[in-house]
Amino acid sequence: MPMKTVAIIRHVHFEDLGTFAEPLARAGYEVKYYDIGAHALPARDPAATDLLIVLGAPIGVYEEDEYPFLREEIDLLTARLGAGRPMLGICLGAQLIARVLGAKVYPSGVKEIGWGPVDLTEAASTTPLRHLANTSVLHWHGDIFDLPRGAEHLASTAICRNQAFCVGSNILAVQFHPEADPTAGIEPWLIGHAAELASAGIDPRDLRDGAKAINPSLPARARKMFAEWLEGLRS
Repeated sequence: MPMKTVAIIRHVHFEDLGTFAEPLARAGYEVKYYDIGAHALPARDPAATDLLIVLGAPIGVYEEDEYPFLREEIDLLTARLGAGRPMLGICLGAQLIARVLGAKVYPSGVKEIGWGPVDLTEAASTTPLRHLANTSVLHWHGDIFDLPRGAEHLASTAICRNQAFCVGSNILAVQFHPEADPTAGIEPWLIGHAAELASAGIDPRDLRDGAKAINPSLPARARKMFAEWLEGLRS
């Protein structure tokens, strides 16, 4: 029986699958990273891969002129969404899904960077996101999006009303970073985003100390959440 395939669009090397790598392996997926700037994007044919995951980046969906590859990603996502093929978007990936679904993506005027909880909606109580209730996750963004028409609202914070949404069982978008593992250390994030932290007046020592204070059950909860979502996918 052939392995299932998952294509991972990675924009910066340290923002990878994190805790989500293990559930994919257990579920029998063959993982292939597509690093922007180093590899061409996956084939636009929705049938070419079983699952697409689009990871984060410190750029905006609306910056197509500065970063033309965003247009290619939007075309790829549009094809997959039109075919109802499974897809997960994290951070920028979530914003791209929202954009393709017709929602507005724009700067919030404030950076949400640090460890903190998300407020789950009543609808989320019956979804895999329920495993992240009453725990803190990593937030790292300055853009927000409106809830796409027809999407189910799953999570929010005081700064960002639309932290997560789904469309059926195959499409999940999360603005926060459930894949980030505080027990593995976040030094690559602090180095890679040093300029952003400085401009926002955020001390990297606070983020480092915050990671040490996070409930050690977070990685297991995140893996359980993602594994359950994978089990519910429809080809």
